[in-house]
Amino acid sequence: MVVPERCALVVIDVQLGFDDPVWGRRNNPDCEANIAALIQVWRRRGQPIIFVRHDSDEGPDSPLAPGQTGNAFKAMISGEPDLLITKQVHSAFYGRPNLDEWLHSHDLPALVICGIATDHCCETTARMAGDLGYQTFFALDATHAFDRRTPDGDVVTAEAICRATAASLHDEFATVTSTAALLGD
Repeated sequence: MVVPERCALVVIDVQLGFDDPVWGRRNNPDCEANIAALIQVWRRRGQPIIFVRHDSDEGPDSPLAPGQTGNAFKAMISGEPDLLITKQVHSAFYGRPNLDEWLHSHDLPALVICGIATDHCCETTARMAGDLGYQTFFALDATHAFDRRTPDGDVVTAEAICRATAASLHDEFATVTSTAALLGD
């Protein structure tokens, strides 16, 4: 897969708070290693890297609240990003500073999305990126989801959620792909 030269890596919410058991069972134990590989290659290529952090406004007990240990990035999110966005909602496009303005001001028409969680902040950001006209790549194996309950109490596995996200995004909002394909492996 050929990734455009002017392509930002958007690393979403890879925070310690998502290791809290409150979220439940997750899939894809290779997620963090794949994110680290993407960051390493983007740095080596000199391509822009954007870190997005969820600063929960749901009170001090939230594992993602500013000032809590869980608000910090996981260890593999190292080095300085070209841009740090903080947000309180699902889409990185509603964070601060303004992602859309920054991408336009740096002439970046394409982006790769990775992070946590597949079906929440990553998918929401990918949908908005596609709607805003960006060439969007969704690194599915560099995301993970959590099991969820339906309104009637059935469990939808994290694996099923990721498959559904891939099916709904691919060729509509983004190109759903893998870390290996993005890195040319």
